[in-house]
Amino acid sequence: MNVIRKILGAIILFVDGLTRPRQMQRTDEERVKLDEQTRKMQIFEFRTCPFCVKVRRNIHRLNINIPLRDARNDPDAARELIEGGGKRQVPCLRIEEDGLVSWMYESNDINAFLNERFENVT
Repeated sequence: MNVIRKILGAIILFVDGLTRPRQMQRTDEERVKLDEQTRKMQIFEFRTCPFCVKVRRNIHRLNINIPLRDARNDPDAARELIEGGGKRQVPCLRIEEDGLVSWMYESNDINAFLNERFENVT
């Protein structure tokens, strides 16, 4: 089973590399504003998880910087995900706003949130 997972993971990453969406163009002012807004966000992920790839592709398309945390290979990230979010499910978006931390699971929900917040920045 591990061999199959590794093969499928390699295929997923290869196809992602070939079909990566085009990034939105951003002005320098937009970049500064976006970086400030995403500064307290993190994505917890597994590198070859197809749902995580879906979120990473959207982050790339939106041309925003959100740090990625590998919850499979980084014990500190896994521990933070479980302690903060309550479960070891990925992808998970950690959002810190006004001193409050929230955890968002499900790739469709994460992408909808990111699109709503960052697609039309002015």
